Amino acid sequence: MPNAESGVMRTRVAPHVAELPKSGIRKFFDIVAQSKDIVSLGVGEPDFDTPWHISRAAVTCLENGGTHYTSNLGTPQLRQAICRYLERRFAAHFDWSKEVLVTVGVSEAIDLAIRALCSPGDEVLYHEPCFVSYAATMRLAHAKPVAVETRVEDDFRLTVDALERAVTPCTKALLLNFPCNPTGAVLDREDMAGVLAFCERHDLILLADEVYSELNYDATEADPAAMLPSFAAFPEYRDRVVLLNGFSKSWAMTGYRLGYACGPEDIIDAMMKIHQYGIMSAPTLAQAAGVEAMDFGDKDVDRMRREYRKRRDYLVKALNEIGLAVKLPKGAFYLFPDIRSTGLASEAFAMKLLKEFGVACVPGPAFGPCGEGFVRMSYATSLEKIKTAVERISKMLGA
Repeated sequence: MPNAESGVMRTRVAPHVAELPKSGIRKFFDIVAQSKDIVSLGVGEPDFDTPWHISRAAVTCLENGGTHYTSNLGTPQLRQAICRYLERRFAAHFDWSKEVLVTVGVSEAIDLAIRALCSPGDEVLYHEPCFVSYAATMRLAHAKPVAVETRVEDDFRLTVDALERAVTPCTKALLLNFPCNPTGAVLDREDMAGVLAFCERHDLILLADEVYSELNYDATEADPAAMLPSFAAFPEYRDRVVLLNGFSKSWAMTGYRLGYACGPEDIIDAMMKIHQYGIMSAPTLAQAAGVEAMDFGDKDVDRMRREYRKRRDYLVKALNEIGLAVKLPKGAFYLFPDIRSTGLASEAFAMKLLKEFGVACVPGPAFGPCGEGFVRMSYATSLEKIKTAVERISKMLGA
């Protein structure tokens, strides 16, 4: 509105918001939405419907009048189910009454954790390439994002050496996501122990986004009943780890918008304060579905993971055969092919592939500057569509 004295229009949008870039993924798929006959290898959403027994739990909750607020922390039933699941799958132990917060997706959990921990000027380390919201979420909390590059030569694993070069006295926390969107990289238990020891040396809080935890192909293929690797499974470091997870990827529940955070009581309590003023509580029906998924959804996860693995193996082999180099990712449902041999920049490659050959993927720089020379391709779509996409990519490459 105009200043009463000068008549000059004041800037209405806060500068730190006005300066935020729009999501590189959404910007690109606005174009996709206006196109026809497109095979999309772009959106990171399972193509499976939520298993019916999970959705039925939400329907039953509705039929029984479950349309009211829950505790800010989430229903006791869901928090208890989360703790049972984490102990069974990861050997991770939390007190459901004090160390668990149910959120609106894992994205809210990430936002709450950063806002609860950081004061203006605090630095947060994170790896790139990474999920598109990380740096923006830090800036909205007036924290300083500090990117740590991961490299294809290291299979995009985060190394302690790289972290040591980036840490400063202002660093407050480390945020990471393994299995990783967009690269599919994983960390094994030895890697995790090294990262945790680094956090201990520098008195950092580790924010572990493990939303793709069930999609760790090496771990589950070796022994589906074995404990999966998790940063929350190291009791000697439990006072500095905040586990961030959700239901969208493992159980194909993206529309339910349900996630959770587990960690030290003081941090969870601080996160809850922000959550109660901004959100109040996660959707009641979604929480009922979450209990069913945690307690009775293992077979659904196994079924979907087997299908993802089949698609992954086909797509990796096919892309390498037609001359697009890509390593076998060990987690999530993404490939990060190296397109530098084409002589095209990432965005030019993705745009040409979309407009001339009808295949959508995401330019690598959407996930950070070091993603240049790569594109992200999701195999969370049917094998039939993946085969069609390969045929079209092959034509573009002249293979």
